[in-house]
Amino acid sequence: MTGRRLLTLIPVLTVVSAALFAAAAISPFDPLVGYLGARYETTSTTDRTLLADQLGLDASWYQLYGRWVADLATGDLGISRTFAQPVSDVLAQRIPWTALLVLVAMSVAVVLALVAGVWAGMRRGGIADRMITATCVVLQGLPPFVVSLAAIGLFAVGLGWLPPAGLTDAGAEVGAGQVARHLVLPAAALAVSQLPWLLLAVRESVSTHRGEDFVLGAATRGIDATTITRRHILPTSLAPFVTILGARLPEVVVGAVLVEEIFSWPGIAGAFVQSAQDLDMALLALLTVGTTCAVMLGSLLADVAVVLLDPRVRADG
Repeated sequence: MTGRRLLTLIPVLTVVSAALFAAAAISPFDPLVGYLGARYETTSTTDRTLLADQLGLDASWYQLYGRWVADLATGDLGISRTFAQPVSDVLAQRIPWTALLVLVAMSVAVVLALVAGVWAGMRRGGIADRMITATCVVLQGLPPFVVSLAAIGLFAVGLGWLPPAGLTDAGAEVGAGQVARHLVLPAAALAVSQLPWLLLAVRESVSTHRGEDFVLGAATRGIDATTITRRHILPTSLAPFVTILGARLPEVVVGAVLVEEIFSWPGIAGAFVQSAQDLDMALLALLTVGTTCAVMLGSLLADVAVVLLDPRVRADG
């Protein structure tokens, strides 16, 4: 199964990247606008045509795609017109900040989902369970940008506890303390946007498994509730949780883009958006292919984890 899934990466990434170049060819955006900036309006039509020829922008989409694939095969990631630097440098500068944001946010979401989900699932129907479930249902309907704006309005503007945006305070050097303070709100917003789906999955799975025969058998043998939960219910409930986590990966990517833009977090999302506006294909194509690959590999890893966690899945396969 794993081998077949890995083999599908190549045709999927090929179709995605080719479709991106084809879509860019019919896009209403002019890549010269992003390249020239304010000078675009004062540049003559002749000079624009000459510049487009020099930059190779007048070629057909399949010619541009062929050049990009050929360069990529040799390890040349190209030059970003938007940032006027090699694509490799743009990635090296921005990916670590996105990775930090996603890692912290998802770690918080996973821990809270497991703790609160198990607690609610073991007490299904109680007041606390109903409150948790109702809160999750409300949060499910809120997109990440709404959660982000609400967090800024309450904790940054209203209470003044935390900075509203950026990596550091104005004029401050990048340091652990500065980054940590500025990370709190964006990481919390991303975590909250993903938490309801994960928590409800754990709650439902725990609630289902607590009534199964092996749990009742353990209880009749005098095993205490805490041990039953930790050794019997939780392990069998992790497989559905991991499945949901893998299925949510595309939403995590989209959520990270929105959160980074709203909080001016210097991750890869800003580069993604700007490269799309400028049709900076060297950067945009690599980010699109990389994101697609990451989502597919993450989904594959989640499926593998499910098989390892639940022997029944392995036996059925």
